[in-house]
Amino acid sequence: MNNFSEKFEKMRMAGKLAAQTLDMLTGYIKPGISTNYIDKLGYEFIRDKGGYSAPLFYRGFKKSLCTSLNHVVCHGIPSDRILEEGDTVNVDVTAIVENHYGDTSRMFTIGEVSVKANNLIEATYSSMMNAIKILKPGVKLGDIGNEIQSYVENKGFSVVRDFCGHGISTIFHEPPNILHYGKKNTGLELGAGMTFTIEPMINSGKYDIKVLDDGWTAVTRDKSLSAQFEHTVGIKENGYEIFTESVKDYSKPPYK
Repeated sequence: MNNFSEKFEKMRMAGKLAAQTLDMLTGYIKPGISTNYIDKLGYEFIRDKGGYSAPLFYRGFKKSLCTSLNHVVCHGIPSDRILEEGDTVNVDVTAIVENHYGDTSRMFTIGEVSVKANNLIEATYSSMMNAIKILKPGVKLGDIGNEIQSYVENKGFSVVRDFCGHGISTIFHEPPNILHYGKKNTGLELGAGMTFTIEPMINSGKYDIKVLDDGWTAVTRDKSLSAQFEHTVGIKENGYEIFTESVKDYSKPPYK
């Protein structure tokens, strides 16, 4: 037995609860509901399953999850904003189970959305999965970033530079930083037992962002659309494991 089997078992538990939360929310994310209601449902689900919502009170954050709409890149704060036809929204959930963290996000489309929005969402999801599929001991962090950057830039989109994936286990955010851009064969070498997130934020326009006066909400400077997906993963002796896969096999919209 390897020396990280217990850690991975607890990461599975936390990751499963985070993924189940998004699975549950999927049926509610539609025109006419507020992002505050999404937050309430997520908080209650995690609480009732015996977990804790990591974002709540994290560095003063007052909600249980993040809801990032349209040109919001990440860390959107749930509010009275009502979801409308044509919106896109990322819902980012982190659950704590037995002091371990499971962090995941998915994009949701509200009714019919533009072709550009669908293409951006498709490219973002594919870039994340392309990067995950190369994971194994010996791969370098620059390989992960290059896999994402080369794919989305080839589609005419851009990779946000200001935010990145991160190590995660019994601490929400820990080293190493997982950049979503980079050069092959550069950076830290992956080793068995490492656990971290891959969470590319991809813009339809330029990659420049700004953070609003609330200190959290990051938006595209050019007001172009942004999309993100996120999984928590672990490195095994011969590959990888995704801790936050959907129990219902949901991957990207439309979720059926």
